[in-house]
Amino acid sequence: MNEKEGLFRDAPIPRAVGKMALPCVISSLVLIIYNMADTFFVGQTKDALQVAAVSLTNPVFVMFMAVANLLGIGGSAMISILMGKGEEKQAKAVSAFCCYASLGVGLVFAALIILFMEPLLHVLGSSQGTYTFARDYLFWIALGAPFILFANTFGHVVRGEGAAAASMIGGMIGTVVNIVLDPLFILTFGMGTGGAAIATVLGNVCGGIYYLWYFSRGKSVLSLHPGHLAGQRQLMVQTALLGVPSGMNSALMSIANVLQNNVLAVYGDDQLAAMGIVTKIYMLIAFIHMGIANGIQPLLGYSYGSRRRERFLGILKFSALMTVVCGTVLTVGCIIWRHPILQVFIDDASVVAYGEEMLVATSLAGPVLGILFLCINSMQALDDPLPSTILSVCRQGLLFIPLLYLLDALLSLTGVIYTQTAADYLSIVISLFLLRRSMKKLRG
Repeated sequence: MNEKEGLFRDAPIPRAVGKMALPCVISSLVLIIYNMADTFFVGQTKDALQVAAVSLTNPVFVMFMAVANLLGIGGSAMISILMGKGEEKQAKAVSAFCCYASLGVGLVFAALIILFMEPLLHVLGSSQGTYTFARDYLFWIALGAPFILFANTFGHVVRGEGAAAASMIGGMIGTVVNIVLDPLFILTFGMGTGGAAIATVLGNVCGGIYYLWYFSRGKSVLSLHPGHLAGQRQLMVQTALLGVPSGMNSALMSIANVLQNNVLAVYGDDQLAAMGIVTKIYMLIAFIHMGIANGIQPLLGYSYGSRRRERFLGILKFSALMTVVCGTVLTVGCIIWRHPILQVFIDDASVVAYGEEMLVATSLAGPVLGILFLCINSMQALDDPLPSTILSVCRQGLLFIPLLYLLDALLSLTGVIYTQTAADYLSIVISLFLLRRSMKKLRG
């Protein structure tokens, strides 16, 4: 039994959770910084239209993350289950599938976005003032799609074999490159939103190169060799299905973001820019919750694969406590220091004023949001993707979208900014019922 398998099987629960979750939380923080960097440095131009343009194109990047989550989290969950069963050969097939699927889908995305750039920008809600800035950003993001998908997919995949530290390092490399290049391209060279996108792509290229180096050392039980895919069609389909809940959540988040931006555009560019900043701040809370949930998923998957029910439950309970504590601290901090936090991104009194109200409204579900992600990931670890898919569809689709238009009609702008909180609380209640149903599979 190697060191990684020992961590999955025998390590004390607090140590196992800490060792897997902490690097994943750091990776999530890195991803947030990565995501915020473009907004921050574009904000230093003191041009609200450029900030709004980056916010408008964010749904495309989120859609990339949806595919990366589908392949990466689905692959990580399947790999951990297979390792729990002692089926390493099958695990190699899963990692190879995730590699070539991420590159292939990235190429398709790049072609479609470039071919249909103009109608896509109109769908995203660009105005006459934001159109050129949004187009510049989106063009370079499209060219980098294969690299973005590969790097983010394998940030999840390597965790399936317990390599949480490698996942963290890959993400940190990409973020450092992005943060170094952003001010150079945006401010020094005056490239604006286009420069921000180029920095993002180059950061992902460097992250992808790191993961290739990780596999080239020959120390991983996983593989990128296409030969492992022969005769594994059913396993590839099963891996994709297992990742659907995570991918669906991100995809619907992108669609919901587009619809919300279209609703906010009616109220003005300042409101749109403010919500774009607030959304990225709230992502700090959400992504830390997701980091804990994603980090422990391989532990849960291995426990399920090796039929260790008590360890599964112990990991889940300890992780739930962690998310509530972290979520409460972060939410209180965001509310108390909302004004200086918003001013970090843009020095515009009108945008900051709208942002303060929006940040309070949006973050009210922060303390308990982690329960939702733990439920989704637990059901994936139980190889039960249907209820977690239903839950993902509920949060950003069946609940958020109708609530957005209903609350807008009833309460105008106030209703729009409380939509996410209302959808989150309703989703948490549903998630607990669905998890209880899935847990019957563990008893079996």
